[in-house]
Amino acid sequence: MSGAFQGQVFGISGGKSVRDMNCERIKLSKTIYDMGMKVAAVSLMCQDPRVFQAMEMAGTPCPYMGAIGPAASDRWEENDNRRPDKKKGVKSKILNVFSSDDIEVDDIANVTDDQAAYIEKCTRPDFKGRRKSATSCEAEWHDSK
Repeated sequence: MSGAFQGQVFGISGGKSVRDMNCERIKLSKTIYDMGMKVAAVSLMCQDPRVFQAMEMAGTPCPYMGAIGPAASDRWEENDNRRPDKKKGVKSKILNVFSSDDIEVDDIANVTDDQAAYIEKCTRPDFKGRRKSATSCEAEWHDSK
């Protein structure tokens, strides 16, 4: 992004780069495809829910852990919770936020609405675009219990 202003005597301009994860995914996929790894390239693209659904509707399911074709379709049905086009619930968000082993799965099953709201708030960036680290969120999570 960039912008500029020019007056009769004085001018000013500025710019900022923005990271586009979808653009990165496409570029990585193209690079992998160019190296001859077609299934890996498709797998990378299938991380986008729109691509996942389009592949499914076209009758060519996305690869699943090395399985392709009808075998992959069966494996996706068995592991429905891993599909990119399924929305993640609060429990999976909590698991993604905290990478350490301090939180047991049983603790996550007993999450209250207040704690779920806290986790949702904790993982969002503030008005300046800053995010709390997983360590900070985890410490606050344990303090709230």
